Amino acid sequence: MVAPTLFAIMGPTASGKSRLAEAIAEAHRALIVNADAFQIYQGMDVGTAKPREKSHYRLLDIRTPDQEFGVGEFVILAANLLSEQYASGRSVVVCGGTGLYIRALVEQYKDLKPSPAPELRESLISWSLTEAVQKLIAIAPLVAVQIDLQNEIRVKRSLEKELSNQSPIEFSIPPFAIKKIGIVPSPENSQSKIKQRTVEMFQNGWVAEVKELLDSGYGPGNPGFRALGYEAIAEHIQGNGNEEVLIERIMSDTVKYSKRQRTWLRAEPNLVVFSDASDALDAVGHQQ
Repeated sequence: MVAPTLFAIMGPTASGKSRLAEAIAEAHRALIVNADAFQIYQGMDVGTAKPREKSHYRLLDIRTPDQEFGVGEFVILAANLLSEQYASGRSVVVCGGTGLYIRALVEQYKDLKPSPAPELRESLISWSLTEAVQKLIAIAPLVAVQIDLQNEIRVKRSLEKELSNQSPIEFSIPPFAIKKIGIVPSPENSQSKIKQRTVEMFQNGWVAEVKELLDSGYGPGNPGFRALGYEAIAEHIQGNGNEEVLIERIMSDTVKYSKRQRTWLRAEPNLVVFSDASDALDAVGHQQ
């Protein structure tokens, strides 16, 4: 009996990952598992490019925007889904822009820890970036040299992990045949797609979506609002700024984020890279 396949679809934002995932899922009768850190949040559909046919996916809309969610929780939930599907002989497609989620799951990271106690997280909020960096360097210098020490969120999350006394998460995935596929368009093509999609998001009601979230009591400071564009749009709504300037700002931020994703993917083990989803689908079809 041939083992089911675990397809891992990776790539920078606006590269066509979802389109490829859905095509593969249809061809192989596979379940799609979301691996996007912000598509897990309810009410955040337009700005996260959440798929419209949600019934084909798992791990969408599982948290409210004020709830924390991280890689440790993701791998536990995803590994359980993989075990269920493997037992029934069904392939799975894991797809999303959060590269750490997919890498941690497929490579079965052994040093992940649960979310720290709320009290620890609350205490670190009052720390300055300088204080957090100094503490991290003092207790975990090898961790400190591997992250951007100007990124306050990354620094404090790393510090939380080091200060927490919790045991590492234990999980494993079944022995799927694994195919890791990267969709990496040229920088020029990627930038063009990002600009086009950003405009479409505004046309599809992104501002109204953020306003509804604000009216529901969510906003900057909530974990969900770390998603690209949400805090900027909230500021725009509250300050009545120029929408054209806002769109250009979000386009620029998204292009920069896409570049960081490209850098991440260069180090991804066993990743087969294609310039577009059509070529990837042809190759996957030929290998079956």
